Amino acid sequence: MAFAPTVLRSWTGWIRRADREPYREYLERTGLRAYRDTPGNVGAVLLYRDVEDDRTEVRTLSLWRSRADIVAFAGEDIDSAVFYPEDDRYLIDRQTTVEHFDVAWSDLGAE
Repeated sequence: MAFAPTVLRSWTGWIRRADREPYREYLERTGLRAYRDTPGNVGAVLLYRDVEDDRTEVRTLSLWRSRADIVAFAGEDIDSAVFYPEDDRYLIDRQTTVEHFDVAWSDLGAE
């Protein structure tokens, strides 16, 4: 039986447009892999949106069964963003906090 997500975690950063593909590859090896490897994670989405000054806004959305599951990924302060050693190579700006939303309804994975 699939588990319905109950919490959505959202983080935003900004990269140079030219770094879109290298940053995606980097995220697959770091944060996105860490999401997948953490029990209680039920999926994630990586979003890009080009904005002014040759920048691309990056947003990660991850879905979790509970806030307790997020603690296993992010630590006790789940409102703090998680960063990795090479993030400074790509990120030209970033939020240091994340937002959490209660998932009121979802048909993800529905047939």
